[in-house]
Amino acid sequence: MPIDLTQARLHVYRRFADDAAAATPAELAAAFGVAEAEALQALRDLDDAHLVVLDRARTRIVMAHPWSADPIGFTVSSAVQKWWGGCAWDSFAIPALTGQDCLVATHCPACGRPLALDVAPGEPPGPDAGPLVAHLPVPVLRMWDDVVDTCSRQRLFCSREHVTEWLARTGTDRGEVLDLTALWRLATGWYAGRLTPGYRRRTPDEAAAFFGSIGLTSDFWRTR
Repeated sequence: MPIDLTQARLHVYRRFADDAAAATPAELAAAFGVAEAEALQALRDLDDAHLVVLDRARTRIVMAHPWSADPIGFTVSSAVQKWWGGCAWDSFAIPALTGQDCLVATHCPACGRPLALDVAPGEPPGPDAGPLVAHLPVPVLRMWDDVVDTCSRQRLFCSREHVTEWLARTGTDRGEVLDLTALWRLATGWYAGRLTPGYRRRTPDEAAAFFGSIGLTSDFWRTR
């Protein structure tokens, strides 16, 4: 029997959540009692559905949002585990998905200052986070054109002023700048249920409704 894609997806996500590890085709084959070629095809089907991200050869998982198999600029650490977050958006989702208080660590691209802040599953970062903001340069409609590049460019900055300086210096698109409360609402809501069998990707209309429900209504968030 072919691998059930829901079960394959859950296996991949659970491996990241529990062990901070990317499942391999050989591992999936052993877990589901199928040939490795069949396990690889299941991963490719999940990649086609934007439920995992494979490398260019389509043989290795590089991301299963919100987790990354490789360092992209964010470390997310709980009392028992350490993960690589795919981006600012992804890194804020990991505490909610795992139910663990985490330390999210990165650096400001504008000045190089190390940034570290506590992110809890049930509430956004408090005043101690100061003026930190997230910069997302790639609009929603283009995020999956090269999703690894998109994630690598979603960063935390010391302040809005540092974002402005960085944009002027690098010629990067303005995109969207979010305070940390807005980022936390986006991340925790967007990935809700990802570790459950009933999870499915939102349709464009459902995504637009979700963005609107948390106050994200600019053209940046357009889904069609």
